[in-house]
Amino acid sequence: MKKVFIDGAQGTTGLRIHDRLMERNDIELIRLPEELRKDPGAVGEALNQSDIAFLCLPDDAAREAVGMLNNDNTVILDTSTAHRTAPGWAYGFPELSPEHREAIQSSHRIAVPGCHASGFIALVYPLIKAGVLKPDAELSCFSLTGYSGGGRKMIAQYEASDRSVLLDAPRQYGLTQQHKHLKEMVAVSGIASAPAFCPIVSDFYAGMEVTVPLFPSSLLKKVSMADIVEIYKENYPGGIVSVCQESDEAGFLSAGALSGKDSMVLSVYGQEERMLLVARYDNLGKGASGAAVQCMNLVLGTDEETGLVL
Repeated sequence: MKKVFIDGAQGTTGLRIHDRLMERNDIELIRLPEELRKDPGAVGEALNQSDIAFLCLPDDAAREAVGMLNNDNTVILDTSTAHRTAPGWAYGFPELSPEHREAIQSSHRIAVPGCHASGFIALVYPLIKAGVLKPDAELSCFSLTGYSGGGRKMIAQYEASDRSVLLDAPRQYGLTQQHKHLKEMVAVSGIASAPAFCPIVSDFYAGMEVTVPLFPSSLLKKVSMADIVEIYKENYPGGIVSVCQESDEAGFLSAGALSGKDSMVLSVYGQEERMLLVARYDNLGKGASGAAVQCMNLVLGTDEETGLVL
């Protein structure tokens, strides 16, 4: 039985991972008492005793945790931004290609994708790979997320009884165009430069809707909406990531439609001159914890959907 340790198990991502693992009988969770949860010696010992360790930590703390390892046997699944474009780290989105899947299965260092980045990459990567989208295309990305994406501090802010009235409406952030997910969005998707990125946090707990507008001028050859849908279906034949052209109701799409789930749904809307590529999922599911557990399943050689809510 494999031993699993969650470093940062009290955060939003760590708690969701714990929920997905606690009923499983194929792993043994290493738990630290509350008083030792942040003790470097105890954490280092737990990391080195584990077969698989999830890092649900800020970037610098994740780097420090990796530095505590004195063996090459522990498989690290890092949910922070720290290693997503680092040499020697597999990128934890197996549906992108057989090469991504094989890298995850064989790696001891796996970087779990960022929440916003997951949707953008899922939409753009197959079009670059298929030779349809210009690598130097100037793209934009609109991403709507629930407030749990901001962690415990933002959750407390939104759920406070005396909160600011400004939180009643959606809030755009990342205004300097230096969001920490942009680096992986460029490196993994295959585009030459970062998109104009507009992340929005709104007053709902969990869920995500990422939209990438697409114009014919960004394409290497003429393709229809139906062609792009077929490219997605070929790249994502079903399972955790799927393709669906239906709206929720009356032409509306809810960013919270997949809240609580670990799946992702891609769609293509609009018309031939102005297409909208849309990915919907849970920022804590396929955007974080669900993706991490899926990668662990691949490392263990079990069904990748084990323990997930789909």
